[in-house]
Amino acid sequence: MSNQELEVIGQDAGCCESLAAAPLDEERAGELAKVFKALGDPVRLRLLSMIASRGENGEVCVCELTLAFELSQPTISHHLKLLRQAGLIDCERRGTWVYYWVLPGVLDQLASLLVTPQSAGVTA
Repeated sequence: MSNQELEVIGQDAGCCESLAAAPLDEERAGELAKVFKALGDPVRLRLLSMIASRGENGEVCVCELTLAFELSQPTISHHLKLLRQAGLIDCERRGTWVYYWVLPGVLDQLASLLVTPQSAGVTA
């Protein structure tokens, strides 16, 4: 493991608390900012989407990911490394290829951060 890897979102007790539930402390805000920064690039967002769309326990070979972009393989690998360091995906080398998958629960944890409490009696 790299010494730059971040804690996977939600490993602490307050994992599923909404941003609207209470103000973030400085440490948690810093952790989340790194994750959102990783997702702030269109290539990384597309890569995460391609990997996540394989479904639960799904995985995708880096060879498939590289073909979807007009970018070099080292550039794709760099983007994947940043997603790994943010705690969003993991990988395993099998022969000459590397396979990627979304870490269990990560997308649900991200989604739970952005949920706002529903006001009683308010309709859309």
